[in-house]
Amino acid sequence: RKLKGDLAVRTIAAQANPNGGRMTQFVYRFGGGVSDGDARTRSNKNLLGGKGANLDGMAAIGLPVPPGFTITTEMCALYYAQGQSFPDNVRAEVAQGVVHIEAVTGKRFGDPANPLLVSVRSGARVSMPGMMDTILNLGLNDQTVLSLAAATKNERFAWDCYRRFIQMYGDVVIGVQKREGEDHDPFETVIHGFKHEKYHGDIEDSKLTAADQQELVRRFKALVHDRTGKNFPNNPWDQLRGAAGAVFGSWMNDRAKVYRAKYGIPSEWGTAVNVQAMVYGNTGDTSGSGVAFTRNPANGTNEFYGEFLLNAQGEDVVAGVRTPEPVAGLKAQMPNSYAELMKVRAILEKHFKDVQDIEFTIQEGKLFMLQTRNGKRTAMAALKFSIDMVKEKLINWQTAILRNPADQLEQLLAPVFNLAEVKKAKVIATGLPAGPGAATGQIYFNADRAVIAAEKGEKVLL
Repeated sequence: RKLKGDLAVRTIAAQANPNGGRMTQFVYRFGGGVSDGDARTRSNKNLLGGKGANLDGMAAIGLPVPPGFTITTEMCALYYAQGQSFPDNVRAEVAQGVVHIEAVTGKRFGDPANPLLVSVRSGARVSMPGMMDTILNLGLNDQTVLSLAAATKNERFAWDCYRRFIQMYGDVVIGVQKREGEDHDPFETVIHGFKHEKYHGDIEDSKLTAADQQELVRRFKALVHDRTGKNFPNNPWDQLRGAAGAVFGSWMNDRAKVYRAKYGIPSEWGTAVNVQAMVYGNTGDTSGSGVAFTRNPANGTNEFYGEFLLNAQGEDVVAGVRTPEPVAGLKAQMPNSYAELMKVRAILEKHFKDVQDIEFTIQEGKLFMLQTRNGKRTAMAALKFSIDMVKEKLINWQTAILRNPADQLEQLLAPVFNLAEVKKAKVIATGLPAGPGAATGQIYFNADRAVIAAEKGEKVLL
């Protein structure tokens, strides 16, 4: 049976029990004191993906995780086997998951008066940073944006969220593409053009007014229709199905395929989809978002290491559009939130027995944890982490040795700059290192051009 409209979706959800009498469960809920997984399932990254398993794990030990649910990696395989569609029983399980989030938050999905907004993120069993797609603020439309503005008494914030949602959804789900000869993302081109048209120069996104954001929403919708011939979807359930399908679809995008080939990740593993209640880092100067490691992943120092932005959503921190600040700066700007983060840092290392790479949002002074995973690290840092954690009795020496495979130790032999020469050098720019050792070459800011140059024999830095 085809599910038509909000009422039909909720009716099927209400009639289904947690397992629905089915042999296979495809949706697992977490947060708000509810968990469909047990201790065995909770650690099952093969089923829930790394993000889903760790979200469920954090919720189970009492950390502040927004409620949500995970659609399993098994559904990813079924999605492709069924011609990239969702069977009715899975739609019913997803609807149950939405009802769970509604019960915890007191909001309703698609309700014009009290709308629930969600994020939709990928989560494979192994970390694949930046390879697959994310959609935030799903559930907004021309009616719910007005309710969000009224509920938060922040019109600019509401329209900013709507603008971001249209940009992400238009790119990831609807497929707004660059045209031949265009170097930049079409949505960013629209923003850039608007800023110069109205302000005669480039200003930070946070300086745009509610009216500015409303105008950008109008222009973004026109861009979607112009590039695809489609209108932007208003129905939140259509938005959710489209987003979940797009996240499963991103498992087969070019970035993900290249990454899997490089790191030997089988394509049969698939990805999970995580749907979670939205929390907002962009409501003002008492809010923000950040990414951090519980210890320094470059040199192994036992220090909280990362970046954050005030009045920003998580994608702003990693997108390169705005320059973030060191996370240590939170101590002065939000001392209570920073102190809570320090407690969470210790709890995570004690629970997972390893250095964690986390994502967090602070909404009007309240901390929320959005992700944790074992942090990637250089060989130098891995060696120091292992030695220190044995001394701290977090792990034993056998585990420490297993975390330092022989091929990784080759990184310690990579060439590095002579520190005396570095001190003499004239610095013209700085950046965050993305690999071990040191290198010289011509700088390129475009991956395709870097490949062409390297094939011609140039020494290239991407």
